[in-house]
Amino acid sequence: MSIKKIIEGKKEWRAHVSRVKALPQDYQIVYKEIQKYLFKVGPVELNEGIGLLSEIVSFFEEGAAARKGVLEVTGTDVAAFCDALMEDSKTYADLYQESVNQKVDKAMKK
Repeated sequence: MSIKKIIEGKKEWRAHVSRVKALPQDYQIVYKEIQKYLFKVGPVELNEGIGLLSEIVSFFEEGAAARKGVLEVTGTDVAAFCDALMEDSKTYADLYQESVNQKVDKAMKK
């Protein structure tokens, strides 16, 4: 990765964080929990940029502008909301499952 890409990535992340900080407090709390959840179990594509996180912030900005509470936007089961966001994405859990299966297959063929 080039220095230019790293600098661009940092600028993009700082702008993203500024958008999050501009959200109402309840939205910020839920966003931070979503971010933690996605970083732990989430889609592998998060390593490629902030696209999904940025989309969540845009969605939250729309909800806040419409004067909706954050749980009106996400529903009360925030983890289920996250799971729905990543249902078509490869997750770290998927990679781990594949790895386990490959190791078992390899070991059983010996």
